[in-house]
Amino acid sequence: MRITGQCHCGTISFSAIVDPTRVIACHCTDCQTFSGAPFRAVLPVAVEDLTLLGEPRHYVKVAASGNRRAQAFCGTCGTNLYATEADNQTVFNLRLGCINERAQLQPSAQIWVGSAMPWLTELSEVRSYISGLTSNETGQIQK
Repeated sequence: MRITGQCHCGTISFSAIVDPTRVIACHCTDCQTFSGAPFRAVLPVAVEDLTLLGEPRHYVKVAASGNRRAQAFCGTCGTNLYATEADNQTVFNLRLGCINERAQLQPSAQIWVGSAMPWLTELSEVRSYISGLTSNETGQIQK
């Protein structure tokens, strides 16, 4: 499947050929912190199948194991773009949120589910709105 994507401000864009069955939802605490969300969805793509336009910035996270992962983001708008091995960039784990075709890319696996937020399984029972909510001057949510 051919996909395209970009950061929020459009400074960095990409296209890739991917296997849509390889989307993973990761619940590890690093992914929660890096994404600012309860989990992060990623799609691995081989370096030879990725065309990247623009120069992302990188932050290298060193795990307790010594594994070094480069976290790439737009230096202008801060959009998380991908992660890859810091020293051997053969596979890029694209962040699903910056892929234009993300609605077509359902996760086929979840990892680090021991760190998953316990309320995720109940999310379908929470009141839903087609558009966003607004808040008044006091910060209270209005319907």
